[in-house]
Amino acid sequence: MLRTLIVILCLAAAAPVGAQTIADIASYNGPDRTQRLIDGAKKEGTLTLYSSAVISDTNAIINAFQNKYGVKVELWRGSSDDILRRAVTEARGGRYDADVAETAGDAMEGLQRERLLAEVSSPVFADLMPQAVVPHRGWIADRLSVFTAAYNSTLIKPADVPKTYDALTDPKWKGKLGVSNEADDSSWLMSVADAMGEDKALALFRKIVATNGMSVRRGHTLLSNLVVAGEVPLALTVYGYRITELKKGGAPIDGVVIPPAFALPTGVAVLAKSPHPYAALLLLDFYLTDGQRILAQRGNVPTNRTVAEPPSGVSLIDVGKFLDQEDKWTTLFKQTFLKE
Repeated sequence: MLRTLIVILCLAAAAPVGAQTIADIASYNGPDRTQRLIDGAKKEGTLTLYSSAVISDTNAIINAFQNKYGVKVELWRGSSDDILRRAVTEARGGRYDADVAETAGDAMEGLQRERLLAEVSSPVFADLMPQAVVPHRGWIADRLSVFTAAYNSTLIKPADVPKTYDALTDPKWKGKLGVSNEADDSSWLMSVADAMGEDKALALFRKIVATNGMSVRRGHTLLSNLVVAGEVPLALTVYGYRITELKKGGAPIDGVVIPPAFALPTGVAVLAKSPHPYAALLLLDFYLTDGQRILAQRGNVPTNRTVAEPPSGVSLIDVGKFLDQEDKWTTLFKQTFLKE
């Protein structure tokens, strides 16, 4: 009997890595976690990443990961909406191609609500800003897009840059203001209104628009380029990393974060039915460690505090709340800034 038990235990210990479920692998936190992931990933040999990030940033991550582990990464790039739509469509058709997704937090939360993401545990989480680890652990914020007021540094002196939204009611800003018109900007309005008080915030922004007008443009990249060109001297909703990038290139642009300050989180996640779970989890950990340094060097705001402390006073947008209230805040954004 004892001999039989020993044989059974030996067979269990020698079971192939594929016998474990994704949940087993994703929740393992032992001291040999990384080595287990490396061994399993090398056997799998490849994984597929869905990402909406700037292609040069994503390629920098992929190349470093492949060089370090010898595991090939196949990239499919699309917008955050494209990624959500593609993953949902594939899952409903019984097809599971994606291993890892890295995209905007609202799309991540959409994937979570469709139950397409694996709950992950990792010792790396201890190094991240607390808000980066969402309670359900289906996705983890790896970088932040901080909403920043961008200004043309040739046309506007630093001393004249407004420090509060109330200051924008001054008639001197007439014809000089702009915002972007994307879903992200509606979530920004929701967050600022929650912090200031909804009635007060909406009344203030409507007064700003009535007094000085507001140029509403489609896309944050376009808006930042218009600041550089001087067509929109002061834009309220530009992502901070874009300002940093343009400024490094010599463009006449700078920025200030007006309180209450908010950032849109971008997250990384492993798909619940990943065909290459070891490689997927290894890449997730890489995004949150080595990848954080790569992202920071390229002007992104990382969430790993050992790489850089998060911006002081900046809160993350509650993307789950925005999904629940999207219709309301999209309508209020249009009514406030487009007068629709």
